[in-house]
Amino acid sequence: MCLSTSPVSLSGWLLKLIDRPRKWDTDFIKKFMLTFGAVSSIFDFLTFGVLLFILGATMTQFRTRWLLISVLTEVIIVFIIRTRKPFFRSRPSRYLLAATAFIALVTLVFPYTPVGGLFELVPLPVSYILPVVMILGGYIVLTESVKRVFYQYVKY
Repeated sequence: MCLSTSPVSLSGWLLKLIDRPRKWDTDFIKKFMLTFGAVSSIFDFLTFGVLLFILGATMTQFRTRWLLISVLTEVIIVFIIRTRKPFFRSRPSRYLLAATAFIALVTLVFPYTPVGGLFELVPLPVSYILPVVMILGGYIVLTESVKRVFYQYVKY
């Protein structure tokens, strides 16, 4: 994810945080990591359950969907946690948009390439993409909701 997240430092919102030296608030960082780490873990288990028990994914389908979901949620979380505002109200830099769009595109195409086959990924029919999109949508809603509550109770 290094390539897709490196342009975060070029986003305009960061200038507000670097106008003067600041001390690290380790208590805030701990609360942030525990909160959003828990959300991510809960979501991972829910995703496993949906893929295995509801959709009945085979091992190769599971592997392919899990790759898509895990990388795309990492791309999405960059936009969600980079600001306290709702992610759709905070405009990221064009470099961040370009880098994350590139990573997302490579991830979506990867299972359809010969190299994807070396990792035992399989091309997914279009009908298999809808559940992935629904899972990603649920992740966005959940994370944005938790973020709103988090910043109401945790000050930085």
